[in-house]
Amino acid sequence: MSRIGKKLILIPSGVELKINGLDVAVKGPKGSLSLTMHPAASASITEEEGKKFVKVEVKNENNLEQRAIWGLTGKLIFNMVEGVVNGYEKKLEISGVGFRASIAGNKLKMELGFSHPVEFELPVGITGAVEKNVIKISGIDKQLVGEIAARIRKIKKPEPYKGKGIKYSDEVIRRKAGKAAKAAA
Repeated sequence: MSRIGKKLILIPSGVELKINGLDVAVKGPKGSLSLTMHPAASASITEEEGKKFVKVEVKNENNLEQRAIWGLTGKLIFNMVEGVVNGYEKKLEISGVGFRASIAGNKLKMELGFSHPVEFELPVGITGAVEKNVIKISGIDKQLVGEIAARIRKIKKPEPYKGKGIKYSDEVIRRKAGKAAKAAA
């Protein structure tokens, strides 16, 4: 059985969750999100001790594929509820001499050592902020925030010798010794 799928998902006060067949819509203080579930999964709203919960089930609990869908569906609904209440944020660090970034409207403009500045257009629902050498990407859709952060990082990946480039704030870059260090040994 899926342990994640069996967990009940708490619907906090101020969040409106509607289930219509395979469609799930969540509306909260930060915005609204929707999801179309897999045909093997189903969700229902239950009430226990005055609190509302979402219960996710599948047609056949013994089928391995459906157990995976069970956990996935539960986690996707949880992420939607969490997103409309708190939102998600990814931080990217820019390191390198002369590397900098700025936000103008919905465009992220970066100077990363190329012969031209790189402009990255942020999609609807994603906001960006720049403080010194840190780019903050935030929004209510966890998948979209992660995808946009990955696309920005892909523009100039951190290199292993000096660590120049764009990296996640919690990412550790494995450094290599250069030619000079190898020759001295």
